[in-house]
Amino acid sequence: MEPFRIPDPLRNLRGAHPEAEAVLAAARSGGNSSCVALARLWLTEGIPYAFAECPAVFEVLRGWLATRLDVDPKEISLTGSARIGSSISPGKQGIKFSPSSDLDLFVVSESLFGKLRDEFNQWTYEFDGGIVKAANSREHAFWKDNAARGIGLLARGFIDQKMIPNLSNYPTVKSISQGMWLLTEKLRLTDGAPTPTHASIRCYRSWNHAIQQISLNLGSIA
Repeated sequence: MEPFRIPDPLRNLRGAHPEAEAVLAAARSGGNSSCVALARLWLTEGIPYAFAECPAVFEVLRGWLATRLDVDPKEISLTGSARIGSSISPGKQGIKFSPSSDLDLFVVSESLFGKLRDEFNQWTYEFDGGIVKAANSREHAFWKDNAARGIGLLARGFIDQKMIPNLSNYPTVKSISQGMWLLTEKLRLTDGAPTPTHASIRCYRSWNHAIQQISLNLGSIA
């Protein structure tokens, strides 16, 4: 019988919230298998750094949000600097999480993904047909870019709520947007909780899609 073989790059990671540089170093030297392990464990699971001093707040938050989204609380998680304590994003690498940092939530739900996909398709049809119009030229350019990019993102099994306009035509997106505002307000009133100025949701079709995309992002950054 042989022992479990731990990839050397992962042996240097200690605790649930390693420094951004340690995560990136493991991704650089360990290749795809390490990126997948990092995505599956350190970057998507456990108590996030942002709620390390008040884990119950995160659990209550998930339960509240799950009811609004009609998903299971276990399908809701958090990524970004709020997950490990510092950012690994290009241009922000190493920047520490602060109580006012954004919360990048994600949901893994095929049913919610389907609703957002349908609303994205409805929006692009109505946008192309002139049924819905941007408020100005800047917004029009932003919408046009989202419409083009969204097709590829959906094919990879995820979509960001913010890519679809917060309009009454698209009730799922509108509900999520309202929920994100309420979430930040409720956290502001909660003792011991972070007080982000902004929160957003990305929805993945499945955990396979989530881990694949997060590990790909990590590999491209490293």
